Amino acid sequence: MLVLSRKKTEAITLYTSDGPITVRVVRGEQVRLGIEAPRHIRICREEIEPHNENTEPAPIAA
Repeated sequence: MLVLSRKKTEAITLYTSDGPITVRVVRGEQVRLGIEAPRHIRICREEIEPHNENTEPAPIAA
């Protein structure tokens, strides 16, 4: 796992063949992530949908 630290005004951009994914981290009392990504990129919260490598991803709702 890669863990990166950012200041409030800094972002992390992941470049994919489908376009960039930008992640912004803002710290207050909680860690908050703002994610800008193409619509077809699936973003899951583990507490709602646990990751299971043996299952196919669910279809993406438009």
